This record gives sequence, C-alpha cells and structure tokens, in this order.
Amino acid sequence: MAAVEDVECTWLRAHEVLSRLARERAAADAEEGRWLLAARRSAAHVHLGYGSFFEYIERLFGYTSRTTQEKLRVAEALEELPRMARALETGSLNWSAARELTRVAIAGTERQWLEVAQGKTVRQLEELVAGKRPGDEPSAASQSSAMRHVLRFEVTPETFALFREALASLRHRSGEAWDDDAALLSMARHVLGGPTDDGRASYQIALSVCPSCGSGRQQASGEVVAVSADVIAMAGCDAQHLGPIAALPANENAHVGGGHTEESPATSVGARATQTVPPALRRTVLLRDQHRCRVPGCTNALFVDVHHIELRSEGGRNELANLITLCGAHHRASHRGQLVIESDAHRGVRVRHADGTDYGQALQPHALDVQTKLFSALRGLGFREREVRAVLAELRQDEDLRGASVGQLLREGLRRIPLPSARR
Repeated sequence: MAAVEDVECTWLRAHEVLSRLARERAAADAEEGRWLLAARRSAAHVHLGYGSFFEYIERLFGYTSRTTQEKLRVAEALEELPRMARALETGSLNWSAARELTRVAIAGTERQWLEVAQGKTVRQLEELVAGKRPGDEPSAASQSSAMRHVLRFEVTPETFALFREALASLRHRSGEAWDDDAALLSMARHVLGGPTDDGRASYQIALSVCPSCGSGRQQASGEVVAVSADVIAMAGCDAQHLGPIAALPANENAHVGGGHTEESPATSVGARATQTVPPALRRTVLLRDQHRCRVPGCTNALFVDVHHIELRSEGGRNELANLITLCGAHHRASHRGQLVIESDAHRGVRVRHADGTDYGQALQPHALDVQTKLFSALRGLGFREREVRAVLAELRQDEDLRGASVGQLLREGLRRIPLPSARR
C-alpha cells in the first residue's frame, strides 16, 4: 500500500512541478519578447560592438536568426493584442500557441481566436490558421494563396556549406538582409534562366489570373499553386499575356500572364501573345539602367524585371520615365509596400523604405513594420496603391499620430482615404 501511495505522490508531484514550469516559461517568454523588442529598437548590439542584432542574440541565447525573427514578430504582434499577451503572461497560453495565433489575430478578432484555441494542440492550431490572413475570423475559409510552404532537405556538409555561401552571396549583392523567401526566390530565378532577348521577360513560368477576382495560380512542375497578390502585381508590370484561354475553365484561368511569364504552348493555341512592355521599350529601359537593379546598393543584374512606378492598372503609362529596372526581390518588396519608388523630372528616381527614410539610411524598424502592415491591410481592402501610398505619407507627417498603434493608424487611414465612389 505504501508503494502505491509513493507512485501516486511521484506522478502528482511531477505534474505539479511541470505545470508550474509551463506557467513560468510562458511568463518568461512574454518578458523575453518585450526585452528583445526593446533591445532591437534601442540598437543594443551597436553599442556593444556586434555586427548585427542577430549575432548579439545568438551569443546571448544561442537562437538562430530565424528563431529571433519569429520571437520579435510575436512580441510585436502582442503589443496590439492585450488579451493574448495577458494569457501568455499568466500561462494560460503557451508561446507556441501564441506564435500561431498572432499570424491571424487582430484586435477585433482576438477574443474569438483565444476562445477557439482553448483545448487545442499546437498542431491543431497550425491547421486552423493555415491559409488565413490577418483579420480573418476562425470560421473564415482558408485561402490557398495565403498558405506557407516548407522546404526540407537532408544534404552533406559540403552541400550545406555551399548553399549557405550562395545565400550569403545573393544577400550581399542585394545590399540588404533578405529573408530566406526572398533569397530562395532570387536563386530559383537564376537557375530557371530565360530568353536572351532583352525585349522579352526574364523567365517563363505559366501564371493564370482570374479577371473577375484577380486571384492567380502558377504552374509548379505539374502542380498548380495559388500565388499572392504581390506576385500578380509584378506580372502586371512585366509579363507576356496570352489573353483568354478558351480551353481552360472560365472561372479560373481566363487571363494568362505572370511574374514575367507565359502560358505553355499546349494551352495557348490560338491565343495572340502581347508584352506588357513593348520589346523595343523594354530594351531601352534595360540599356539605360545598364541591366542592373536601380535600388541603391543592389548589384543584381541577372533576370531583372521592368517595373511601372505608377501602376498600369492605375493609369501608369508605358513610357521611359515611368519604367525602372528592379531585381525580383526588390520588385516584390515594392508591391508589398516595403519600398516606395518615386520619380520626377528634377530629382530622378528616389527609393525609400516604408517608414519614409531614404533607402540605405538608418531606419526605424518598428515604424517600418507598422507602415508595411498598414499598406497590406489597405490594399487588401481594395484601395488603389496610389491612394494607399498617399494616405500613408499623410499619416507619417501627422505629429499627433507618432507612436500610434497599427489599429489606430488603420482607423485613421480609413477615415482619410477616398472611398471608391469619390474617385471620379
């Protein structure tokens, strides 16, 4: 009988201790996130002589740069989600669950996501969050274009070393710290190659765009994959278009073009291909820009795109003054709102970060992230890029809005931006 009681005491005690440790760890994760943000915003690594913030954190905690980026993202999201932050601090929510919920929850949906998360494992939350965008409710349908895909490889040490060197080289040539997604995008484009004629787009991948809803799908070695809105916007700048394809379902593939793409010959019979940018004009743009990305400090010169500074969908013309050469990563950054590219007859081309600072100058990471999120939110609501950039510039100049949250700025932006009915 005593032995049985000892066993019961052992597992009860173990459970009590582990439960206490789980609560303490969640609270420690919440505190760690707040201080990671404080260290990044105060540039602690600069004062301590480290080459980068990620090196500084790696030496302190042993975290990889990916882990540090994710912890910063979660901590920053929790600043706008007080209920979720409190749940983490008290241990009723663990960090892994918070990591998934902060991908989609905003102030207006925070309570719903916390209620749905009760009793679910992290794997169940991953499945629930997959394919949803920030602001979606738990009951919203998943969108395939919003899903993230994971690449995993098992390679030898020498392959791993070469791969790391290749990514480092691409990042160095770009002049900025690309994330893995941007670096792999550039690497894939280098491998795919394309036509040598400067009058044609850089590489050829089939991309189908629905004319009614604007969604797009890309061919991926026999599989059709949904792509994001910024990829569709890139295609609007520089692509080969085939027009309607009668052989394809009208509700899915009525318009074909792409991130500098064309449809495969098997499905394009009878269609007449046209270039977004006329071949002669494209050659002139590339010659003027010396076949290099025009973002200061970027030395990429392979498989570059021609970008419309003022979008064609918003009245931008196919003329030399409205066209600029960009590498794939910087082209996508522009359509994501991470870069602001302007041109006028006196100053020429000006490239700025989303927070308004000139490209390459010291920037404010928090302000940069806020502006990028606002851009994405307003574009997602259907406002034109020109209107969104104008209202964001107005908000940046308003001293009363210094330090305002994303939610506050979004409400103010919606108050100021012209409604569709007022665009006449």
